Amino acid sequence: MPEIFDAIVVGSGHNGLTCACYLAKAGHKVLVLESRDTIGGAVCTETMFKSDQYPGGFRMDVGSSAHFMIHQTPVIKDLNLEKYGLEYIEMDPFMSFPVPGQQKVIHFFRDIEKTIESIAQVSPQDAVRYREFIAFWKKINKGVLKTFLVPPTSGNIIREMAIGQMRDGSMFGKGGQMDGLRQIFSSYEQVVNEYFENESVRTALNWMAAQSGPPPDQTATGDFVGWQAMLHESGGKRPRGGSGMLTQAMAAMLRDHGGEVKANSPVGKILVSGGKAVGVKLANGDEYRSKVVISNAHVQTTMLKLVGKEHISPELLHRVKSINVGNGFGMVIRCAVKELPKYTSCPDDEHVHNGLQMLCPDMKYMKRAIGDYMKGDPPEKPAVVAMTFSKIDPDLCPDGTHTLFAWAQWHPYELRDGLSWDAIREREAQKIYDVVCDYAPNMKGKLIDWYIQTPLDIERKHGLLKGNVMHVEMTLDQMFMFRPTPEMSAYETPVENLYLSSASCHPGGGVFAAAGHNAAGVVLKHLKKKKWF
Repeated sequence: MPEIFDAIVVGSGHNGLTCACYLAKAGHKVLVLESRDTIGGAVCTETMFKSDQYPGGFRMDVGSSAHFMIHQTPVIKDLNLEKYGLEYIEMDPFMSFPVPGQQKVIHFFRDIEKTIESIAQVSPQDAVRYREFIAFWKKINKGVLKTFLVPPTSGNIIREMAIGQMRDGSMFGKGGQMDGLRQIFSSYEQVVNEYFENESVRTALNWMAAQSGPPPDQTATGDFVGWQAMLHESGGKRPRGGSGMLTQAMAAMLRDHGGEVKANSPVGKILVSGGKAVGVKLANGDEYRSKVVISNAHVQTTMLKLVGKEHISPELLHRVKSINVGNGFGMVIRCAVKELPKYTSCPDDEHVHNGLQMLCPDMKYMKRAIGDYMKGDPPEKPAVVAMTFSKIDPDLCPDGTHTLFAWAQWHPYELRDGLSWDAIREREAQKIYDVVCDYAPNMKGKLIDWYIQTPLDIERKHGLLKGNVMHVEMTLDQMFMFRPTPEMSAYETPVENLYLSSASCHPGGGVFAAAGHNAAGVVLKHLKKKKWF
């Protein structure tokens, strides 16, 4: 008889591991199956570029790099991950904006007062407005955060928001309800423009908000920039040793509680019998049985490939096929370099390399990149986020060298006129590196080696369809109880005993772990009920 588990988790991404860890902590027998030879999904760090000159190589992330959202959840504390080797380094400032054509840089520190002082160097009036902006959105997002940590039923959302109102006071000031709602349903660009006047301040905030995916003029995205208030609450952090140290710690915690993680174990099929998930079948034919199956894979991969249309209704099949995955998101180059960038606007600044470096001169530049994307072209001049984590974590690379990750957005997965990513990947990677050189001319000729990830590469490595790192588009019609579809928004599927835990679900992408946290709560209730009867 095959071994029977309480739960099998398909995929070892951080949401899947989060769910698995909570189940194991509750005493359940858990198996996590990962298709790749390394665990962690898109929260993974690999050693690259070993050579005679650099025998130890460089520690390079192959997915996420900066961790913001997870620090607003109880996950790290609940799972006691520090016991398993996880150590976070504060990124402070968490982002910086070198001002083009000026000897100035805007730093966004965790401390709001220090941030206001930095903004005042370029725009005193915007510094004053920043305090008002943060105060307004902080009160809203304390309530919103609570809704991110529960299944997105209308009852849960109303209850959590109401509790927040009673605990923290009114979300809006007296008489400000209508204008407050208007801001929430505005685009983030509109919100920024109403608060701020200086082009550099506007561009910095818009570019950070754009990391969630939708373009600046998308309706009902106001809170993508409003979430800036929560970044001042928890800051931005970076695991010592690489982003993947988070998932390594989760795997260690899982094993310590009796769970198993198997790499090189691609799941070919979720086994369904009598309308119930009963286990999985690997690509090599091996089978594992379980009381419940939790898929951390993309929702379309889960339902269309692993489950199959024969086990779902025609109506659901249509809805799953119709989920808006979008047309790509961005691409990234992971570079080993000989030195850190010396930005022309702040060549000797002591803070600029601590967090994200926002390399996008102005909004016209950003919108030209978006315009290229809409035509099916990679941007002629990409908007870039540079990350130089070896400054705060020197052990990532050999002495005298550094790491430079450069993420650029609005790179279409489907290209026009028959272009293929495999044919143009080196050319587009060079464009991204050239943007860094435009800001920091010292970086010309300082590249040791690089690892390129186009939208197609991201899909191939991580199973993120069309290279969308958020799984599906983060638009209002695909958030809360609409994500990924209304009938699957609470992490359950119409296939009994089959659950979802990935970023395809509420509240979405990023290193958040909220989907895994919430899915675990749902599954634990299910297993408790099963045990009772």
